[in-house]
Amino acid sequence: MIGASDWDTIAAISTPYGESGIGIVRVSGPGAKELVFKLFQTRRAGEAMESHRVYYGEIVNPLDRSVIDEALVLFMEKPRTYTREDVLEIQCHGGPLVLRRILECVLREGARLAEPGEFTKRAFLNGRIDLAEAEAVIETIRARTPEGLRLANEQLRGRLSGEVSQIKKILLGVLAQIEAGVDFPEEDVENSGTVGIEGNLEGVSKWMADLISSFEDGRTLRDGVFVAIVGRTNVGKSSLLNALLGDERAIVTAVAGTTRDVVEDTVSVSGMRLRVVDTAGIRKWRNPAERESIRRTKRMLKESDLALVVVDRSRRLNDEDGEIFELVRKKKSIVVLNKTDLPGRLERAEVERVFAKTPMVEISARTGQGLERLREEIYDSAVRSGIGGLGDRTMLIEVRHKRALEEGLEAVERAKRGAGENISPELVALEIRSALEKIGEIVGETVSEDILERVFSQFCIGK
Repeated sequence: MIGASDWDTIAAISTPYGESGIGIVRVSGPGAKELVFKLFQTRRAGEAMESHRVYYGEIVNPLDRSVIDEALVLFMEKPRTYTREDVLEIQCHGGPLVLRRILECVLREGARLAEPGEFTKRAFLNGRIDLAEAEAVIETIRARTPEGLRLANEQLRGRLSGEVSQIKKILLGVLAQIEAGVDFPEEDVENSGTVGIEGNLEGVSKWMADLISSFEDGRTLRDGVFVAIVGRTNVGKSSLLNALLGDERAIVTAVAGTTRDVVEDTVSVSGMRLRVVDTAGIRKWRNPAERESIRRTKRMLKESDLALVVVDRSRRLNDEDGEIFELVRKKKSIVVLNKTDLPGRLERAEVERVFAKTPMVEISARTGQGLERLREEIYDSAVRSGIGGLGDRTMLIEVRHKRALEEGLEAVERAKRGAGENISPELVALEIRSALEKIGEIVGETVSEDILERVFSQFCIGK
């Protein structure tokens, strides 16, 4: 798994391209310390450099000792570093030319340009982090909402890895029990063979199934929810979009059919990202433009994760409302009774008869009344476990982890059935080993080079 190139000294610019106050060139490997003496001169003559201390001075071109930039330099001696190798960080001004010239000098003096994610890959190969924690690094960088960042941080701190370790511990105990019965059949080994292991396997099976079931909620919190605002014309869909966004994003007029195309934006609700679209009102089309608008509305509705069905409580229901109700009947949806600031002509019970068991919230998009309650309902509808259950639950956010657990669970179920049917203990043990191998893929214990390549290719150069 570790090739000769994995021991090279690598370097890269670790800050984004462009102008900024600070830029960082990072170096890792056996040549990092030597590069300090070649490129850096402190402002204090003869000053000795200690590990894990920051020094102020100048970066110079080793060819002619010309000054490239003033900088802060931090040298960290292994193993107390991100990669568990010697690491050098040069913190200079964040101009593209400055950073490029420093990197050119570093490469010319023996380092090579790092591949995407290679610093984190070395942290994994050197045992500082496991593969699930490595994946959490990129999730942390890409997080777009507070909840997404929270999930990434929990994975980075080893929450998922800890649960995987506990599951493996139970399975290894079961395997040891089976193997003891097989190896010493003449001994009176307590609970020998497959006797009594069904309970342990049942517990592991439920644990793994619970982790798998968390995937939908985890991805929802990480990636966000696609929400379509639908309803007939002039019920206040565009006003609702503007109210959720806190901005005049969509045009609002008293003229029916103002919204002819999809208007889309994003907003954070309780730390969860919503991609919200305001669609054209559904009604009998009168021209080709309206027909196309309604076709797009229906397509957006079909693709959405959640529908906000806006109903004007100052008007009675009609056939157009009935058509909309049929379109969303099998979707996760919330009925929004809008215009509570106007005299009501529609009773809540009338809508409930049509939309039985569907959450319903009364609001005024114009005044803001009821909006906070609607946000809470959106969050609860999007995340099945609800707000109260999220803090104590480990959630999967990677497809790779879900697939590994699913395949591992299948092996555990086969082992459980085999133990119940008193089949050969060797076959039960074989299934448990298969489960251990699949679970080990999550943390990188039994992972292939191909999977490693896919994981670390997602990273940017410099991380």
